[in-house]
Amino acid sequence: QVQLVESGGGLVQPGGSLRLSCAASGSIFSFNAVGWYCQAPGKQRDLVATVTNGGITNYADSVKGRFTISRDNAKSVFLQMNSLEPEDTAVYYCYAVRQVSGTRFVYWGQGTQVTVSS
Repeated sequence: QVQLVESGGGLVQPGGSLRLSCAASGSIFSFNAVGWYCQAPGKQRDLVATVTNGGITNYADSVKGRFTISRDNAKSVFLQMNSLEPEDTAVYYCYAVRQVSGTRFVYWGQGTQVTVSS
């Protein structure tokens, strides 16, 4: 089964930075896209950033200019989070999607807590 393992979350002060990492059980290029979602308590899981196999990125408006998604050479996906705000506090989930025969299969990591607080 596909496994996605996140790391890098923690407690940071407003204005600080964190770098989240996600390692996939296989090449990230076996997926059509990989990325990150976040979910705050009582809220839906929202897109943060994604990158396609072809390198096209997509960011939530709230993180544009502050967060950067990147990949290594087929091993991991990262989320560099700068200028963090208390509103960024959430569990961040690594995500991967594979489309097979017109059907989308979405996989999730276990989540890593990001808390932005003074």
